[in-house]
Amino acid sequence: MAESTYDVVVIGGGPGGYVCAIRAAQLGFKVACVEKRPALGGTCLNVGCIPSKALLTASEKFEEAKHGLAKFGVKVGGVELDLPGMMKHKDEVVKSNTGGVEFLFKKNKIDWIKGAGTIVAKDTVSVDANGGTTLKATKAIIIATGSEVTPLPGIEIDEEKIVSSTGALTLAEVPKRLVVIGGGVIGLELGSVWGRLGAQVTVVEFLDRILPGMDGEVSKQMQRILAKQGMTFKLGAKVTGAKTTNTGVALTVEPAKGGDAETLEADAVLVAIGRRPHTQGLGLENVGVAMDDRGRVRIDHHFQTNVPGIYAIGDVVEGPMLAHKAEDEGVALAEILAGQAGHVNYDVIPGVVYTWPEVASVGKGEEDLKAAGVAYKAGKFPFTANGRARAINATEGFVKILADARTDKVLGVHMIGPNVSEMVAEVTLAMEFGASAEDIARTCHSHPTLSEVTKEAALAVDGRPLHM
Repeated sequence: MAESTYDVVVIGGGPGGYVCAIRAAQLGFKVACVEKRPALGGTCLNVGCIPSKALLTASEKFEEAKHGLAKFGVKVGGVELDLPGMMKHKDEVVKSNTGGVEFLFKKNKIDWIKGAGTIVAKDTVSVDANGGTTLKATKAIIIATGSEVTPLPGIEIDEEKIVSSTGALTLAEVPKRLVVIGGGVIGLELGSVWGRLGAQVTVVEFLDRILPGMDGEVSKQMQRILAKQGMTFKLGAKVTGAKTTNTGVALTVEPAKGGDAETLEADAVLVAIGRRPHTQGLGLENVGVAMDDRGRVRIDHHFQTNVPGIYAIGDVVEGPMLAHKAEDEGVALAEILAGQAGHVNYDVIPGVVYTWPEVASVGKGEEDLKAAGVAYKAGKFPFTANGRARAINATEGFVKILADARTDKVLGVHMIGPNVSEMVAEVTLAMEFGASAEDIARTCHSHPTLSEVTKEAALAVDGRPLHM
């Protein structure tokens, strides 16, 4: 017999799971969330998005104090790195955020069941904690267990010399030489952190470009910018072996298409080749939940699996592994369970790289539109021509807007520049409502602001930018 009964049991307390639990509770459901970590928030709040952004900002400030403030007429002498102090800032940010989620659970009367959850029947979750097992009966089970680091065959992660993204957040000292395996978002962000703090960073990427999946022009421009900052790239290369030594790690690197191997010496190695759905140990086989060939849970348009009453959201299902995508799915599912019309527009989910300058993108890239045979117009405007960007000494990058050649509907927006992680929200909202480039161009933007670059890019779609 189950010890307690709920309307909804969510397995996983990350962004998708805890947001889904909160929305379900707001809608009047009796909700429990099963989470085995000692703190809520999942990978994102504990060892992902939040701590990495804390270190990114702290390292940016260190870099600015050493090399940037003099340009503003601010003289700073004797700048030193206090790595333990920087780590303390990161840990305090994490504690504040995870504690905030716990407060929201109490506020919304959500039961946090601490332990590892396993589905034992379509309406029952078993929770293993402190050597004991309890059963929770429920009308709906929601799988929101997120993702885990994808391992690289033949490379053993010890979280000391060979680290994952988790270990890269807690290095005890700045490595003189850091090799990052993977030129995606996580590798470039964490590589940027340690590069600013003094590491010589080399990125090894299997493909012939960094930031695969993003607009090609953005990828090329960011590689040039990061190279100027001191990052070295080995593209079209694969790591085939790693040997730890007393002083560091010796990596064997070969051309992806075949050829002679070389050895890269490093003090530390970051394995950042992606993430994979975390579905092991959930008991999905107990009830016959269907999976795809990439280990993701199969769902229908209402997030329901092939087993009635069992649902899945976030990184365990198809789509970009992004916290905000998981959150939107959690809200939509809770509303569907309440008989409402929850919906997620997968064509308008922004992606951001928190390097400096930042990268932000939403919608289709030029390669996507060409492959689909869609006729489009492109408007681009550089930050070098923006007054606010000049005032803050942040003029690298551009905003590019892609619009349908016939209807002028915005199909994609791609940005490199200061604070574009915030600027992308404007164009995401515009695309959500089916706006045209002209709609953005005719919207009054405050002056002087960085967002004027977006307006000028929209004007450029029609060939009439004002300040270039």
